[in-house]
Amino acid sequence: MTAQPPAPTCVRHPNRPTGLACTRCGRPSCPECLRPAAVGQHCVDCLRQGQRDVAPVRTVAGAPVARASLPYVTYALIAINVAIYAITAVQAQSLMANRASALFIDWMLYPPAVAGGEWWRVIGSGFLHYGPIHLLLNMFALYVIGRDGELVLGRLRYLAVYLVSLLGGSAAVMVFAQDSFTAGASGAVYGLFGAITVILIRLRQNPNQMLILIGINVFISFSLPGISLWGHLGGLAAGTLATLGILFLPGWLRVKSQETARVVGWIAVAVLALVSFGVIGATAMSLA
Repeated sequence: MTAQPPAPTCVRHPNRPTGLACTRCGRPSCPECLRPAAVGQHCVDCLRQGQRDVAPVRTVAGAPVARASLPYVTYALIAINVAIYAITAVQAQSLMANRASALFIDWMLYPPAVAGGEWWRVIGSGFLHYGPIHLLLNMFALYVIGRDGELVLGRLRYLAVYLVSLLGGSAAVMVFAQDSFTAGASGAVYGLFGAITVILIRLRQNPNQMLILIGINVFISFSLPGISLWGHLGGLAAGTLATLGILFLPGWLRVKSQETARVVGWIAVAVLALVSFGVIGATAMSLA
């Protein structure tokens, strides 16, 4: 009498006999280790290997889509601006006249004060606002524009473009408006206007609406007194150039690797930041 061969056992559970097998690798597997597939059933090991082999979906800037689905950085920037406004309002004991607070006085951008060593003003001033209307207008613009910018650029690159735009606005104020007192996130927001315009061009979409919006805002900056024209223009230029560096410079340099393209984009942003700091430093030395 011929002995029956032993029944195959699951490769992941040797104590479980099974008559099933993965249609991809052919190894015997128990029902717990199999998953339905378009054709047959695959074991969990083959599923994991397939997931590793599939490249993640990325935006034109190389940002993973899944990670950038929620604009956490935009929300955080809005929260920081609102929190700092609340501090200035409490210090000034006035919701409207918050500019009288100690924090506002210490942080607003005044070029001679920067020349005196108070370098924190070039960044801190970008988180101050003259009254609730100024705050609401900037935060609304940041909410509307920032969500799309963060989705395409990815969180870190988006934050870098925002901060470089802020620095560019401060650098322009240091050079062209040396007797002014400047505060507000407008320079960074204008930088995001430029960033969105570059993104639309990169995606081969019509940028006319953004160009009209930028034109209207620049016209308002020229027309109304008390608005930091140079802060707006400097932020617009910095944000536009930073995004060009991220989205277009790798192509202009004929970079093939996506990883190298990301490095090139970061180098472009870093160079803009260094140039802004250099302009601020040179101007501060001339004023000292």
